[in-house]
Amino acid sequence: MNIGLYFGSFNPIHVGHLIIANQLVENSDLDEIWFVVTPHNPFKKKQTLLADYQRLEMVYRATKDYTKLKPTDIEFNLPQPNYTINTLTYLQEKHPKHLFSLIMGEDNLKSFHKWKNYERILQNHSIYVYPRISEGTVETRFTGHKKIHKIDAPIIELSSTMIRKAIQAGKNVKPLLPKNVWEYLDEMNFYR
Repeated sequence: MNIGLYFGSFNPIHVGHLIIANQLVENSDLDEIWFVVTPHNPFKKKQTLLADYQRLEMVYRATKDYTKLKPTDIEFNLPQPNYTINTLTYLQEKHPKHLFSLIMGEDNLKSFHKWKNYERILQNHSIYVYPRISEGTVETRFTGHKKIHKIDAPIIELSSTMIRKAIQAGKNVKPLLPKNVWEYLDEMNFYR
């Protein structure tokens, strides 16, 4: 099985995440996409995150009606901060019959050379890149690389940060979230 790994803090998961994941799994050679809920991204401040299991619960609720989209807490028990290379190595050992590919926005590809062991990631895994509007350029060594696949997906300029700020400001964000995620956020009074 070819599994696409969609890493993120998903704080909260929103319709943009689902649109990209569904577009990719329906229009590529990926059999499933696993949403890897990251406990602590080395490039983000931890104090802005909801608890790990609350974010996992949101991803579970958002994906439960999609048979090819799955939540995973695989990084919860790995050393922190989590590095993608460690997670990939762990998954490959645990599921030797699966192929694992990365899913990332074009903005992340622009800084991919800063990732721990990025050469080894590229040597052993494919990367599916969805379009994002962002500053800077992709390094020439990554353009046209045989393991990097740019995908045709809608550009979605929606961010979890924007949603959190809108909730704090008392704005209606219901259309930006899956219905059952919105209900959970509202019930738990998150981000207010």
